[in-house]
Amino acid sequence: MDYHVDQIDRVIQKAISVMEDSKVQVFEICEAARRELLSLTNELETVLQETSDTIDKVDRIERDYRLARIRLTEVSRDFVRYSEQDIKLAYEKATQLQLDLMVYREKESYLKARRDELQMRVRGVEQSIERADTISLQMSVVLDYLSGDLTQVTRILESAKNRQMIGLKIILAQEDERKRVAREIHDGPAQSLANLVLRTEIAERLLDTGDLTVVRSELIDLKSQIRIGLEEIRKIIFNLRPMALDDLGLVPTLRKFVQDFEEKTRIRSVFETSGKEKRLPDAMEAAMFRLVQEAFNNVLKHAQSTFVSLELIFLDDTVRMFIEDNGIGFNREAAAVRSKSHSHFGLIGMNERVDLLQGKIEIDSTVGQGTVIKINVPIKADSGKELIAYGE
Repeated sequence: MDYHVDQIDRVIQKAISVMEDSKVQVFEICEAARRELLSLTNELETVLQETSDTIDKVDRIERDYRLARIRLTEVSRDFVRYSEQDIKLAYEKATQLQLDLMVYREKESYLKARRDELQMRVRGVEQSIERADTISLQMSVVLDYLSGDLTQVTRILESAKNRQMIGLKIILAQEDERKRVAREIHDGPAQSLANLVLRTEIAERLLDTGDLTVVRSELIDLKSQIRIGLEEIRKIIFNLRPMALDDLGLVPTLRKFVQDFEEKTRIRSVFETSGKEKRLPDAMEAAMFRLVQEAFNNVLKHAQSTFVSLELIFLDDTVRMFIEDNGIGFNREAAAVRSKSHSHFGLIGMNERVDLLQGKIEIDSTVGQGTVIKINVPIKADSGKELIAYGE
């Protein structure tokens, strides 16, 4: 046994050395990317300011050019009041303004193209930093495990085998959730706010024209955009942690979720309960809600169904859930292999949540005949405590 421990120790020490070197390299790459991001951000701010100034300059030159053309027309028609020198000066001024307008319009086009290029590069560098941070985090987690007491290695390996590295997956699941929220905020409210700023500037400029009808129309559209952005923020908050779950409990929250799911997806959705409803431990209610959420998301993404039902049954010491759809179904073995190979937490994640609740899950599906998910969870005071950290 000691001989095997020495071998394991040498392997682990070698792995730690390699990973520490790799972690340093990842850190250096990440720092270089941050410096590049800072430089690009500063340049982008300069270009944005210069673009705004150039747009204002083009607007002023266009206005002066229109006035100069009117002046040229006026002096060209009245040979009595205006001399040949007046006509020449008016023509030269109009010509110069036309040339200035062409130059600044070209500059405006260049600055806009440069702005778009910089914004694209900034997004690319941000994504690179995000990936590097994720890799660094994963390496740190592994290093923490490898750097532990060697006498505990056997126990840790056995525990990891039995629980499928739940501790590590909790951390990775949290990071995935943070990235998902960041992506939703970036693609939703952040884009909406940026658009609102632009629309506000347009409305501000329209005020200078004095056309209140156009301004009113723009403000009405602006108000609609604000409402859409507010609704997106509310959806993100609900997905993070439905407040109704704490205030009202599992049943009302699921009823609202199923109604919203039907309205959003146009998939006929039914929710039924039986037995005496009761409040469950907080972590257990959160875990049950996440199970339903994951199951319905799978229906939306993969099942191609037109109907989905959820039944919640309260017994004295057990809660049962039945989730059924009339979709295309799937082959369980092939789906399990595909999930593992792509590191997805679909079916695997649902199984682990149920395991942590000390419950049982059965998934019956046949290609072309839909899917039925059966979940039985015992009601215990400490049920689901580990799930406080798992994806919550």
